[in-house]
Amino acid sequence: MPKLHVFNQVTLDGYFAGPNGDLSWAHKQDPEWDEFVAGNASGGGTLLFGRVTYEMMAAFWPTPEAAKAFPAVAEGMNKAQKVVFSRTLDKVSWKNTRLVKDGMAAEVRKMKSQPGKDMTILGSGKIISQLASEGLIDEYSIVVNPIALGKGRTMFEGVKAPVNLKRTSTREFKNGNILTVYSA
Repeated sequence: MPKLHVFNQVTLDGYFAGPNGDLSWAHKQDPEWDEFVAGNASGGGTLLFGRVTYEMMAAFWPTPEAAKAFPAVAEGMNKAQKVVFSRTLDKVSWKNTRLVKDGMAAEVRKMKSQPGKDMTILGSGKIISQLASEGLIDEYSIVVNPIALGKGRTMFEGVKAPVNLKRTSTREFKNGNILTVYSA
């Protein structure tokens, strides 16, 4: 059965998005990092988003600029099956995207009970905190960037109880990023 993963970058002070949703701090390219990101993008699983992350991703990845700057990532993002959880969106237009307006936890339970590939949440802090509280996330891949912002948003705002995790692996990158993977 499919597992549910989180993949997010955070700052040293724990923010996955800076003030006003700024993510510019998370884009430190180098060949090793670019190869890692491109490999992740070709994983072939289903991507899960909340509205804010979906709108940001859908505005960039289908564009010629994305295809030119990040060809492997753009191809993976555009080919992937995507699910957006939003009560406010009326429709989605990005290729291979399905909108779920209500019953997020029930829908994720259903998706996890059916045969298929793993699912990954990108960004989407509100989705993460809700699904973490429900015990539905199997693994967290957190990339710590060597920068402190002083303010922003954390992935776990609003969790109802502590989320106890076990570290399963760590990888350092030449650009200073450190990936730590935790299982629930």
